[in-house]
Amino acid sequence: MKSKLEKIAGFFSDLSRSTASLAKILILSRSPFRKNDISSERPIVILGNGPSLNDTVENHPEFLADKDLLAVNFAANTPYFEHLKPNRYVIADPGFFTLEGYDKIPELWKNISAATWHIDLFVPAKYISVARSKVTCRNVTVHPFNMTPIEGFYSLRRFAYKRGLGLPRPRNVLIPSIMTAIRAGYKDIFIAGADHSWSKTLWVDDKNRVVTIQPHFYPDDEKEQERVTQAYAGIHLHDIYTSFAVAFRSYFDIARFASDSGVSVINITPGSFIDAFPRQTIKTPEALCK
Repeated sequence: MKSKLEKIAGFFSDLSRSTASLAKILILSRSPFRKNDISSERPIVILGNGPSLNDTVENHPEFLADKDLLAVNFAANTPYFEHLKPNRYVIADPGFFTLEGYDKIPELWKNISAATWHIDLFVPAKYISVARSKVTCRNVTVHPFNMTPIEGFYSLRRFAYKRGLGLPRPRNVLIPSIMTAIRAGYKDIFIAGADHSWSKTLWVDDKNRVVTIQPHFYPDDEKEQERVTQAYAGIHLHDIYTSFAVAFRSYFDIARFASDSGVSVINITPGSFIDAFPRQTIKTPEALCK
């Protein structure tokens, strides 16, 4: 149990973070998408970019067939985009809206704009105008969400999450994806391709440079590997583990908010490192018949 001194220190820490979060909301947050704009009657599967997604798609198509699908980031540049036809899509990284001269990004917007089915595309409110200028397809509706990181008292966090004013600290795209699905009204959310096993492919070379390989369900080309290397230049190991901790802590924040909202979030990713959500193993039709 916490001592009285620890409780007092915790209170003032939460007070400080709450004050900072309120300031961020006032400065950064804008009007988010309206819940009534999204139809959410079926369960939804969030398709993360981890390598295990290949197993889910190839071996369990029946599980995906009767659900809404939410894709993220570069998924539109893969064969799965046309094959699965996800009707929800989340792009969160500012680089998708600001980077120039990176071939994969123009290709992404081109592929999304070529969709022959309806897609609800969710992007940070800050970049809503940029996204709408890049999407040239009537089948794609672009919606804003707020990436504002919210910390402090849980009552404040819950208030902000419910109204779409911000998120648990959004270290990666899966965090806004789950929160977007909750706010859109989904009651049953499944997470696939969320391996998060980054620590398995992390080391330090003889020049004290941190080397990280973040495998996806699609192969990364040399340009992508070079971009990752440049992005991690000058970053130390403790910085990376701190970033990991932020992500995994955010999932526990999401799990609490989901429970309070009557939402079931189930992790169906085999071997996932995320320990905040209940697990479920997808069974093949043959196994179900036994």
